[in-house]
Amino acid sequence: MTLLTTVFAAIVCTVIWYKKQEARELKVGTLSLMYWGASLMWLIDAIFAYAEEGADSFVPAPLDMLNDFYLGLSVVALGLIIWLVIILVRDPKGVVKAALFKKN
Repeated sequence: MTLLTTVFAAIVCTVIWYKKQEARELKVGTLSLMYWGASLMWLIDAIFAYAEEGADSFVPAPLDMLNDFYLGLSVVALGLIIWLVIILVRDPKGVVKAALFKKN
């Protein structure tokens, strides 16, 4: 489930990045690359689990699937937090700078 969650997030971010110019300005490509990297990590994990456990690694218990889904959502949320920090630091539209130096 972690692999599916991160792949879905990566596909959604990639499509948004590709379709909208504003998304490129907001560094959605960086978010997309983070999710593709996480997807690659989970894919390698699945390959090694299959090599170690065989086909049984693809028949998890429902509770394990739920835990994996929560882990996948946590990875997606962490990626969003990192992306938000990048946006706030780089401030591509100058919103943070304008708010900090606003004269009363």
